[in-house]
Amino acid sequence: MKDDLRGSARRHAALPDPFAFWRGGALHRAEVAFETWGELDAARGNAILLFTGLSPPAHAASSDLDPTEGWWEEMVGPGRPIDTGRFFVICVNSLGSCFGSTGPASIDPTTGRTYQLSFPELSVEDIARAGYAAAQSLGIETLHAVVGPSLGGMVVLAFAAVLPGRTHHLVTISGSAAASPFTLALRSLQREAILRDPEWKSGQYGPGAPPRTGLRLARKLGTITYRSAAEWTQRFGRTPVDPAWRTADPFGPTFAVEGYLEAQAERFVASFDANCYLYLSRAMDRFDLSAHGASVAEIFRRAGLSSALVIGVESDLLFPIGEQRALADALREAGVPTDFVSMPSIEGHDAFLVDLPRFGAAIGAYLGRT
Repeated sequence: MKDDLRGSARRHAALPDPFAFWRGGALHRAEVAFETWGELDAARGNAILLFTGLSPPAHAASSDLDPTEGWWEEMVGPGRPIDTGRFFVICVNSLGSCFGSTGPASIDPTTGRTYQLSFPELSVEDIARAGYAAAQSLGIETLHAVVGPSLGGMVVLAFAAVLPGRTHHLVTISGSAAASPFTLALRSLQREAILRDPEWKSGQYGPGAPPRTGLRLARKLGTITYRSAAEWTQRFGRTPVDPAWRTADPFGPTFAVEGYLEAQAERFVASFDANCYLYLSRAMDRFDLSAHGASVAEIFRRAGLSSALVIGVESDLLFPIGEQRALADALREAGVPTDFVSMPSIEGHDAFLVDLPRFGAAIGAYLGRT
């Protein structure tokens, strides 16, 4: 393990060399980026491994080393729902991402060039195993809990399947055992927006020259699915667009919701790599928990879990509430004591980032009992 030389809270853990991918191929001298909060107890038994959604970095919360606000700031910290006064929390940047972990935008040490499309096909299982390697680099063999929202919610399910007995508790939030055809269709269109951008150049675009148009459209499409129609109405209605987003184009932004999508897209293009987006998106589509056993219940039965918490959002368009209810049913069928929470949040899939009082109460109460 090595610390980031820039002096931030980010650290790096080396992966086993070679790191074999679940669907074939391998990486050499690969690593994952992570941050930690709290203190590891003498028995190394109070660690929580936190996986992220598709786009966040490992910076879930502020710390003395990095006081900037994290993507789950109100959830992780002393006295917060994931209480760092009690737990040692490790948040991992997904393998295949572009915030410190090895991914398509990283340099291949065997060629000295960016991996781009020579990166092996990424799976959710690979992300789970890489996250566990970060925990092992700290001398942790068994986690108190694995926690994750969205893509992270799928990763913790993969963790239970490919690393049985390595966590006592599991918290999956707005995840899925396998993406629905509706979700597959949406993400395929997002990828196509990038693939058809001439600036993508078959994945060989250069530094500072991303396929901006395709990535912007992909992010806009994604953003629309992350919230509910009711929230769009409540939040924006038919309010006119901010003058800052007006253009001379007669078909340019007219309404406030269009300006919001423009702002989200511009922010994303400035921070995220297009090839990483393609790899992570496809990994989500191809994940199918049932590939690991005769039934989902049988997979959970082998996982050696002491308990689980499953949270879904009633207004979630991307991962409908029925998918989380089915996970909870399978866990109970496997004999795992399971709490299922159906959140009435209006914010859709992104509610775990917005409706923090409700999510914090459910997660804090559950972890308080473990």
